[in-house]
Amino acid sequence: MANAEIEAPASGSCALLIIDMITDLDFPGGVEMLPAVGGAAEAIDQLRTKCREAGVPIVYVNDNFGQWHSERSRLVDLSRGTPAEDIVTRLQPHEDDFFVIKPQFSGFYATNLAVLLPKLGARRLILTGISADICILFTAADAHMREYDLWVPSDCIASQDGQRTRWALDIMANSMKAETLPTAELDIAQWMDRSE
Repeated sequence: MANAEIEAPASGSCALLIIDMITDLDFPGGVEMLPAVGGAAEAIDQLRTKCREAGVPIVYVNDNFGQWHSERSRLVDLSRGTPAEDIVTRLQPHEDDFFVIKPQFSGFYATNLAVLLPKLGARRLILTGISADICILFTAADAHMREYDLWVPSDCIASQDGQRTRWALDIMANSMKAETLPTAELDIAQWMDRSE
């Protein structure tokens, strides 16, 4: 929350993670990803709204892009004038959202995410963002090792090509027991109602 206090436990023991969507897409293959990232951003935005209404905390987990003195507003500012500006404007965090800066692929590696999620009372995670076959996949693996239930909506992730996204989804579904139904087939209320 804005005052850094956690006012209530996560509704349904769930948390929504938005991974690396605060970006300038300034990396090899980034600009080519723009259509897929734009589609994922639209689905993430709709899911984020439903999560907020349901009392599910929203946690941005974002690469620092080598900006070691960065915090959330500086990372948002880095997208200005880039191909990803509209996406970042659409998805920029609200004041009461949580923001975790990561130095590497997994959202758990060298971050406070492993401490934050239990404080939120979250045992079930919804992973969204980019790239499906790298940062989403690595975060999912670390979450699975920590025994979190996972939903990775297939319409809320993107990578450099569809085949890599499908490959990552297959690994997460078969090796990490992740649910991968898109948001058109599973909504936040249904996910929250599922037994653990």
